[in-house]
Amino acid sequence: MPVSLSEIDGHIAQGTTFRGSSNGRIVKSFFQRSLGPDEVAVQVTHSGVCGTDLHYMLQDMVLGHEAVGIVSAVGSACTLFKPGDRVGWGYEHYSCGFCTPCLTNEECHCLNAGFYGASDFDQGSFSNIGVWKQKWLFHIPEGIKSEDAAPLMCGGASCFSPLIEHCRPIDRVGIVGMGGLGHLAIQFAAKMGCEVVVFSGSESKRTDALALGASAFYNIQGVSDFSTLGITKPIDRLIVAAASLMDVSQFYPVLARKAIIIPLTATKETLAVPYYDTLFTGVKIIPSMLATRFTQTKMLEFADRHHIRPIIEKFPMTEAGIGAAIEKLKNGQIRYRAVLSWDY
Repeated sequence: MPVSLSEIDGHIAQGTTFRGSSNGRIVKSFFQRSLGPDEVAVQVTHSGVCGTDLHYMLQDMVLGHEAVGIVSAVGSACTLFKPGDRVGWGYEHYSCGFCTPCLTNEECHCLNAGFYGASDFDQGSFSNIGVWKQKWLFHIPEGIKSEDAAPLMCGGASCFSPLIEHCRPIDRVGIVGMGGLGHLAIQFAAKMGCEVVVFSGSESKRTDALALGASAFYNIQGVSDFSTLGITKPIDRLIVAAASLMDVSQFYPVLARKAIIIPLTATKETLAVPYYDTLFTGVKIIPSMLATRFTQTKMLEFADRHHIRPIIEKFPMTEAGIGAAIEKLKNGQIRYRAVLSWDY
């Protein structure tokens, strides 16, 4: 750990943060803030590194949104946490609590919500300190190590939420892309009782995919006609966990009628599909946003109960360590999720 950890002086929380910059270099910075009545100060110990972090490398903002740490102090109105509790936070920081999405447990669609990259630019999980409202923090189950819990705070929840909403144990679920999201989606879907089929452009990932719970693996590198893959049973649900948006209509020949395609990628690319083929096959395309607070909590409980864990690569929480993790992620070399820690 660094010499100067986050220190709580009365109700002042302070510590070290790491920001992006216009030249793409990681910059160490300092955070200090008074603790509000309903806020919790967290000493961050571990952070996942998500593909979304690459979007903000050139911004003057603190990076990271997959945090796990220890509660250092709580505000006078806090009832959910106490000092010493192990907690985590994810992509969304707050919502208004009064609009229709908030009142129907869809906080991620709140027009006044605060998200990583759009608010709270002075703090993030690439740090040793965080101050957040108690309702947006989550207890980490005792059975999950902090380094394993960190990637679940965004990556795990992003996979679990659409699986719970759209998939049944009787479904044959296709996972497209076996990276940080895909390798978690395989585990969640398999433990839910689904038959899991993986589509990947890398033959080297076949062994891992089958070991994590997939029943079949198809290498689609260089394949233009997916009807030639030899798939005998159609896919009911298709989770697109690839790093970038792709032509999902390529999969139409192997999909069941009225199948659901669920893209997980956060991108500003245009999604285009042939209208007639989509209409005729009854295919639905439903992008997945973020997990609700309820689903996030249930995801952690499910992962603990079924021993779902990310496969991680470890990096120190330093300028050099963060830079190395980002570079490997950018080059597609992480197997399968990078984790930063002050303990490495």
